[in-house]
Amino acid sequence: METEFELQEESTIDLQMILNILRRWAWVIVLSALLAGLAAFIVSKQMTPVYEATTTVLINEAPSTKATDYTAVMASERIARTYSEMLTKRPVMEGIIEQLALPISATDLAATITVTPVRDTQLIVIKVENTDPEMGALIANTLVEVFSQQIQATQTSRYAASKQSLEKQMSDLDYQISLLRAQIADTSNANTINRLEDKISRYEQSYNNLALSYEQVRLTEAQTISSVVQVEQAAPPETPIRPKVLQNTALAAVVGMMLALGAVFLVETLNDVIKDPDEITRRLKLPILAMIGTYEYPNEGPVSQLHPRSFEAEAFRVLRTNVQYTAVDEPIRSILVTSPTPADGKTTVAANLAVVSAQGGRRVTLLDADLHRPRIHKVFNTGNRNGLSSLLVQTSVDIPAVQQDTKTLDLKLVGSGPIVPNPSELLGSKKMQSLLNSLTAEADLVVIDTPPVLSVTDAVVIAPHVDAVILVVKPEKTNIRALKQSVEQLNRVGAKVIGVVLNEVQPGRTRSTYYYPGYYTYHSHYDGYATPAPNKNGHSSKKQLQLWAKR
Repeated sequence: METEFELQEESTIDLQMILNILRRWAWVIVLSALLAGLAAFIVSKQMTPVYEATTTVLINEAPSTKATDYTAVMASERIARTYSEMLTKRPVMEGIIEQLALPISATDLAATITVTPVRDTQLIVIKVENTDPEMGALIANTLVEVFSQQIQATQTSRYAASKQSLEKQMSDLDYQISLLRAQIADTSNANTINRLEDKISRYEQSYNNLALSYEQVRLTEAQTISSVVQVEQAAPPETPIRPKVLQNTALAAVVGMMLALGAVFLVETLNDVIKDPDEITRRLKLPILAMIGTYEYPNEGPVSQLHPRSFEAEAFRVLRTNVQYTAVDEPIRSILVTSPTPADGKTTVAANLAVVSAQGGRRVTLLDADLHRPRIHKVFNTGNRNGLSSLLVQTSVDIPAVQQDTKTLDLKLVGSGPIVPNPSELLGSKKMQSLLNSLTAEADLVVIDTPPVLSVTDAVVIAPHVDAVILVVKPEKTNIRALKQSVEQLNRVGAKVIGVVLNEVQPGRTRSTYYYPGYYTYHSHYDGYATPAPNKNGHSSKKQLQLWAKR
């Protein structure tokens, strides 16, 4: 049952992911369908219409071949198929061209004619395509006429030699009989007359036999010749068979939509940026600790410090709670916040996590361990003359000397200090480990901001010496391969990656953020203070935050 439920849930997730992709790319799919349909409509309108004239002929089988058995029926069908092939041969086409004086070749004319024998009948359907409906009908009718004449001539040619031979013999006998009659008229000798009359009698007998043979040949010819009868004459068609404007437009729209769908899924397959939180939980087996929406970062400090009751601050409190519940038996005393690549927002997440943790009653130290591009001091608008690098390089500097107070009670800040040429070596030194132990002993929680994992090795060097590691990613920006590689590097050094924070989540862009706008609505009023409502992008403007802060 459990396996069946998991399979059902996985199939549901896959379906929801597909629906989410379709929703996100709906404008591309619809636009492609419209453009393809419009292009097909314009092209179809500009095409010359083609008409199709139709006629039907009957193969009138010879009387001597008529029978009722199966063999005779099959023979009739074979005759129909044979005639169907002969109808489009060159002799017939040339006969049509000669009779109608068409400016076209026999091959091109044959290409416009379609001959189809009707199954189990002796009927043949002839269709002629032409841009002129009257010419198409004329060609169809002329085709039947020419073919009928040619097939008649072909069949009668089989008996022509026999008939000619008999006719010649009969003509010769008739001539001989005429000569003998003339001789009888010129003589008065009775014996001669009797002899000539006897000869005439024999010639007349031979003539009668030849005449009988001639009639038998003609009868045989009449009984064995099949004829072609036009059952229905072709009439000029009223509507063209192509182009079919509506059908072409609809098909082009469907094809355009299918091509767009293929392109969309190809792009989605090749583009492996993080599009859905489920990708992280499914492929990396890491929980999502929090989803931080988009908002305009205030210049005066972290948003959790300036506007503790805003929905942005509440999102960071969700992160704080989830972090606390990842290790109930062994509380987390030190957290390293990093990201796979730059610009994922790990400094902002580290600063606000430190603020909300201090607001929860814990003593927190925020350590800027990014010795390449430090930004913590810019977020809090503090100086950065002394800091972590000072503690690591100089032996006489102690921790209280570099700690700075913030506007949040119980939150101390240790900046990065001056930039040094060898940050990785310093962060991997024993002195750094000793410093982390000291900071952890003095505070309830130490939050460490480090450079991206794949950019430099600083985060990987520090990660084994902290209690937990949080990875910050930005949907639609961070590559899933980069995140996977970062997790693998951290796991190789024994770091404890407790989860992932999604930063700058666009409400409605992923399936798992569908509840996000609803959460904003729920959180918009509490304790009698109205928080600024989010705009259409899902975040409050700077002016809204300032007005709300003055209440």
